[in-house]
Amino acid sequence: MTKKLLFRPTLLALLVFIVGGTAIQAQKKTIILVRHAEKDISATADKVDPPLTDIGRQRAARLVTTIKRYKPGAVYSTNFIRTRDTATPTAAWRKKPVTIFDPKKLDEFVAEVMASKTKRFLIVAHNTTTPTLANMFIKEQKYKPLSETEYSKMWIIKIRNGKVKSCDVIEY
Repeated sequence: MTKKLLFRPTLLALLVFIVGGTAIQAQKKTIILVRHAEKDISATADKVDPPLTDIGRQRAARLVTTIKRYKPGAVYSTNFIRTRDTATPTAAWRKKPVTIFDPKKLDEFVAEVMASKTKRFLIVAHNTTTPTLANMFIKEQKYKPLSETEYSKMWIIKIRNGKVKSCDVIEY
């Protein structure tokens, strides 16, 4: 009986260590947010769901090089040609699918990202949703919507132990 009593606290302590360690580890996140690359705004382009321009496809390819050191474990995009095509080169390089999220349900999406065991994310959205997502992840109203012609901003948000360690906005 004494062995059973000693075994239970040891097992309990081991379980707390494993589960607790996983929870802390899951709170370490790097979230990279970008607006889709340059879209076709010509008179003949689809007004609702236009593709990327040649310059946009070049930017999407450059994105892979720019974020290479972060090695995203998940790639998310809204369900538009321009966002999916911006995300696809990185997803292909990482051999990951492009997972679609609903830009009308950002609260749910942010909660999903934060609850995920994945540590590093690339999220491709739009001129309004990208800064909105940045604000949601940093829990501060800091960033305004991008202009219609602004495609080069990237947010790199690092979260450690559930707190924002840094949020850098760079040009790419």
